[in-house]
Amino acid sequence: MSYLALYRKYRPQTFDEVRGQDHIVTTLKNQMKTGRIGHAYLFCGTRGTGKTSVAKLFAKAVNCENPVDGSPCGKCAVCRSIDSLVSMNVTELDAASNNSVDNIRDIIDSSRYSPTEGRYKVYIIDEVHMLSTSAFNALLKTLEEPPEYVIFILATTEVHKIPITILSRCQRYDFKRITTDVIAGCLADLMKSEGIAAEEKALKFIARAADGSMRDAESLLDQC
Repeated sequence: MSYLALYRKYRPQTFDEVRGQDHIVTTLKNQMKTGRIGHAYLFCGTRGTGKTSVAKLFAKAVNCENPVDGSPCGKCAVCRSIDSLVSMNVTELDAASNNSVDNIRDIIDSSRYSPTEGRYKVYIIDEVHMLSTSAFNALLKTLEEPPEYVIFILATTEVHKIPITILSRCQRYDFKRITTDVIAGCLADLMKSEGIAAEEKALKFIARAADGSMRDAESLLDQC
């Protein structure tokens, strides 16, 4: 079996496992509990702060058959389908390498069909600021009048590059840099789970070097 990077192995499976973004987690969990789900979300913040992880969790939560306190159960058929990357309900697009209008048109065409399982079709567009102008224009039309079963989650590290017309149609969530203490605590828990002894001083050093990015911290730990 090939080695699985720590940041992938320990990706949060529930909202409560997300560290350092309590304000966002609380809001999204409340939306789940009240059923007041939006159709367009914008996750902003530096790399490695949890944008993609939270987007995937939310995609599972809104489709989960048995949500627990706003989080996906991780056990139902829909959750398992999404985890195994075979679900037709969740589509991820990396706009850094797929930024043309045709890429967005493919998503728009797909969005015309209702979900085959679960309640929502969720489209996660990472590095959305990399989309071309024509791609943004095509996306805007769908954001203005999305089908009731469609949710868009846009993620970016450079929010200033996104057209105001797109920004105005999204619920915006700003992911903060994670504090050194929180990162060090997570690394300590991770090492305990791996059955490896680690000095607190060394973990603090890695946490500081990560500069607020949990993923960078876990990648640095992988190199030790």
